[in-house]
Amino acid sequence: MSLKSNFELMAQYNQTMNGNIYRAAAQLSAADLAKNQGAFFGSIINTLNHILVADTIWLHRFACHQANFITLDYVRELPVPISLDAVLYADFIVLREHREKMDRVITLFVTELSDTVIATQLSYKNIKGLAFNKNFAHLLQHFFNHQTHHRGQVSTLLYQQGIDIGVTDLLVNIPNIEN
Repeated sequence: MSLKSNFELMAQYNQTMNGNIYRAAAQLSAADLAKNQGAFFGSIINTLNHILVADTIWLHRFACHQANFITLDYVRELPVPISLDAVLYADFIVLREHREKMDRVITLFVTELSDTVIATQLSYKNIKGLAFNKNFAHLLQHFFNHQTHHRGQVSTLLYQQGIDIGVTDLLVNIPNIEN
């Protein structure tokens, strides 16, 4: 199994789990979505915005990779958020539309990866302007892990409001191998 196939699995998992989270969150009122529940980003809507903010920042960095990923042209046109707690879209419906578009971009992006490209390094600057040069595979892992981490927070916030999104384990998306 190639590294590329692992990232394709992660992109599909992210798209599925984001869909589940957004379908569940759609059951709440705008006031409930914006209610400060004491989470790191306060509310469900702010945490969902943070996930999109971080994805946008990371995909902008990935778009600067020497492989020049064509599928990231959409991201190149987006403004780079200047803070991790930026609220890109206060309106849940608009946020959901942008999340769905970003998930389609991510799913296409991973199809452009190859094990050779994954094994390279990526030089980038963080939002404070500090320069880094890191293994691209590890950065891709972080990208997907970050979404999972914050979706877990949103899952808890939804559960506190009486909504259970069901099983979120990656294991359910890993195909069974028939002997």
